Amino acid sequence: MVSSTPASLSADGKPPAALAAAPPLSPSREAWRRFRKHKLAVASLVVLTLIVFCVAFGTLFWPLAINDIDFSSMLQGPSMAHPFGTDDLGQDILARMIYGGRISLAVGLAAMFVAVVVGVTIGAISGMASGRVDAALMWVTDLFLSLPQLPLLLLVIYLFREGLKSALGPEGGVFVLIVVVIGGLRWMPVARLVRAQFLSLREKEFVEAARALGASRMRLVVRHILPNALGPVIVAGTIEVANAIIAESTLSFLGLGFPPDIPTWGRVLFDAKDQLDTAPHWALFPGGAIFLAVLTINFIGDGLRDALDPRRVL
Repeated sequence: MVSSTPASLSADGKPPAALAAAPPLSPSREAWRRFRKHKLAVASLVVLTLIVFCVAFGTLFWPLAINDIDFSSMLQGPSMAHPFGTDDLGQDILARMIYGGRISLAVGLAAMFVAVVVGVTIGAISGMASGRVDAALMWVTDLFLSLPQLPLLLLVIYLFREGLKSALGPEGGVFVLIVVVIGGLRWMPVARLVRAQFLSLREKEFVEAARALGASRMRLVVRHILPNALGPVIVAGTIEVANAIIAESTLSFLGLGFPPDIPTWGRVLFDAKDQLDTAPHWALFPGGAIFLAVLTINFIGDGLRDALDPRRVL
């Protein structure tokens, strides 16, 4: 007698466990699964984690003072006593880079936070509004985009640096000024991106359903539209961290960043510019650190873009 039960079903009419559909992954697990497919992004995340660990806890393993002067060790190359060599004052470059890495990365993160907060706020208001409000905000955004950023950055820091240094101290004043100026000149791409996302999402069915149920405009933004627009914002935020690190390094290299006794990566590179022929190691290590940090952050941004884009098949 031939059984009428299909081969794909068990005796009780249910599919076997091996053929049963796997439960869907949560959005965070699905994003992590897609992110792991991007090998360069995963490798960059490991490298960036090592960089952050080194600058955060490096003084526990290399506790040399950053401003100790030793004229008997000037411009020495890498050695066991000084793995990254010394500068023209005999100061240990590794110790200065560990300290400076904290400031460079902190500037990048803080400036990114300022740019994202301002950009999301303006983009959300513009995307939810219409008519004159939207036109005015986009006019302001286009105006800031048309400004030459580097000359404006240099001018603002030159005008306000001394005042903030006297009010907040030499390190705190310069840090606040650089973060506010860099973040204040980098919010425009985020604002345009958020506005485009809001214009698209506010017409979706789930937003119309929430509006029909009586949800206020604030609730629509906070609970329904903004969470669905965060993917591109996160990707843009990672890119802004890299841009802020480059901007801080540029300011320090031009002599308008942190003072000489606060050795950011850009400041160490600026101090090394006159000794490129006699002591190339002095510029090689801070330049390599800036290059590696920016490169890894950009690759992580690429991986996040792929992981958070549901239209890409991975």
